Amino acid sequence: MPIKESELILNPDGSVYHLNLKPEHIANTIIFVGDPDRIENITKHFDAIEFETQKREFKTQTGTYKGKRISVISTGIGVDNIDIVLNELDALVNIDLKTREVKETLTALNIIRIGTSGSLQKDIPVDAFVMSTQSLDLVGLLQAYYIEKHGNSVLENAFIKHTNWSNKKAYPVVVNASDTLIKQFDSPKINKGITATAGGFYGPQGRVLRLNLSEPEFNSKLDSFNYNGARITNLEMETAGIYGLAKLLGHNAMSLNAIIANRASGTFSANPKQTVENLIKYTLDRL
Repeated sequence: MPIKESELILNPDGSVYHLNLKPEHIANTIIFVGDPDRIENITKHFDAIEFETQKREFKTQTGTYKGKRISVISTGIGVDNIDIVLNELDALVNIDLKTREVKETLTALNIIRIGTSGSLQKDIPVDAFVMSTQSLDLVGLLQAYYIEKHGNSVLENAFIKHTNWSNKKAYPVVVNASDTLIKQFDSPKINKGITATAGGFYGPQGRVLRLNLSEPEFNSKLDSFNYNGARITNLEMETAGIYGLAKLLGHNAMSLNAIIANRASGTFSANPKQTVENLIKYTLDRL
């Protein structure tokens, strides 16, 4: 049955509504960044750029790096934007936009996020790299979907017990990264752990300016969580949305984080742009 126009919205030229893309505009390997201005920091390394477009904060450039076709897309900030980007990318490869019907043969995209983050652990210093082997959704986005079979109930229950999780909050969901991409991007240069995804930058991540927090000790609970060696390494705003929706839609996802701050020690990178550049080069070489 065709998907209704109100559910899958297309622009007059047939491109998907927010991303302004058509199927031929994207590669099967896609790099996510948050900031549109960071796109060129990656594509400056490309052999050639064949296509680019931008609508709102969603900017895309597709080209080749050492002969491999790659798309780079800016998602903006937060899992609400990730919900848009993942669903529309999946529509581009797995829905016939003319008939509005799901294709019989589905395509799995490889999605790698290159992001910045703050470490929660003293032993993961600024300028380090963190691979998110698992994500922890603290926002509740994934509860809008049937996510149960992709969660990790053992880790989720351990986290709920450790934090004395309030039943007024959305149930926390843990989702694993792609095993294939873990093997591809792992190396001695990489720290590994659980990445927690918050619903904001200030209060939801324990920052205090003029507003009091409902749970002032929450960050210390994140720092101290450890279940059989699995600990929360960093806190940001996108990874859980990427991992959860990728699992649901049948795509492979990996989040790589340049650590530019250490929340435990209160330190900040002296050269965050260089740290991000180093992670970009690492990622492209692994691709």
